[in-house]
Amino acid sequence: MDKILLISTGGTFNKVYDPENGELIIDKTSNAVKEIASHWLCKFNLVNMIGKDSLEINNHDRLELLAIINQSKYKKIIIIHGTDTMTVTAKYLADAALDKQLILTGAMVPYSINPVEATANLSSSFGYLQTLDKSGIYIVMNGLFGSYEKIKKDRKKGKFILI
Repeated sequence: MDKILLISTGGTFNKVYDPENGELIIDKTSNAVKEIASHWLCKFNLVNMIGKDSLEINNHDRLELLAIINQSKYKKIIIIHGTDTMTVTAKYLADAALDKQLILTGAMVPYSINPVEATANLSSSFGYLQTLDKSGIYIVMNGLFGSYEKIKKDRKKGKFILI
């Protein structure tokens, strides 16, 4: 079984309630990711970076993400990303023509509030990554697996759909 790199960029997946200000903030240590992945039988490495809601992610952040991916020896990478601009980041990475298997996933409900969606999406990403036989940029969300070009967020329906 190949080793997997998990890159956590923040997003709703990692949000936790801050009792001091009454807001949801991003846990930049990605405890949710660590907790889920700790049950896997494979070896993985976790890199925390950016630590933003995806609406705040810009092309400088994407360039930083791309640099980490390019410098990594890993061929199989899961990126935990906010859902609002997940497809923008996927396109950005696809334009770089990487020789790696990258899956972007996230959650629309924070793990700290309801762990079901985040756990399902990250676990599905792990499983799907094991079946891939060619490089590319993929999205795994809400039970859908496929090329980033075929999956997008439907804001009206509040979920990801095939296009």
